[in-house]
Order: sequence, then structure tokens, then C-alpha cells
Amino acid sequence: MTSTGAASTRSRSWAPKTVAALFTLSGVVHFAKPDVFTPLIPSWLPSPTAVVYVSGALELACAYGLFTRRRWGGPASVALLLAVWPGNLQMAIDATSDHGLDSRQALIAWARMPLQIPLIWMALQDRP
Repeated sequence: MTSTGAASTRSRSWAPKTVAALFTLSGVVHFAKPDVFTPLIPSWLPSPTAVVYVSGALELACAYGLFTRRRWGGPASVALLLAVWPGNLQMAIDATSDHGLDSRQALIAWARMPLQIPLIWMALQDRP
């Protein structure tokens, strides 16, 4: 096996598990501190707290799918990452509006936006 092939095999193992760990952490926070996420829920959706709980449950389900290498784990994780991207954008806009573009909160929120791209790639690395 070439060194590129070995690196590819290693990333196919650790990458989805990393996303699963992040989903597990975030999913738990959704239930333990839903108020962290309720401001991200669009105003046109009913019951923001319920939406936070559902999204937390979906994160935990995706984590399970990735940890246990279910065929649906990667595609479901990608769908979830794309579904929450607007919430992350709203968080960045709100942080900028509330604290200014050069604030720590805004910088972190905007830095999260492009990080979803490698997370999507990582979630798909466990595909057969």
C-alpha cells in the first residue's frame, strides 16, 4: 500500500469518528443548555426549544450512525450539517451586530462557517 493509500485508509477511520464526537458533544449541549441554540432558530419556525431538542436528537443519531459505521451515517450527517448552516450564519450575523466584526464572538462565529466544509468531507470518509 502506498503512503497515500495508508493515509487515506487512516482518514477513513478517524475522520467520521471526529465528526461523531463533535455531534455527541453538541447534541448533549442541545439538551443540557437549549437556550444556547434557541436564538439561532428562525422566527418563522414554531416552538424554538422543540426545534433545538429535535436537532440535538438528530445530532446524536448521526453520531451513532458514524460511530457504528452505518451506511446512512455519512449522508445523514451531511444533510444535518447543511441544514444547520443557516443557523450558524445567523449566529455570525447576530454576533457581528451585537459585538462588532472585530469582536471575539463574531470572529469565532464567522470562522465556523467554512469549517462545515471539511466536516462534510470528514463525515463521508467512512463510505465503503
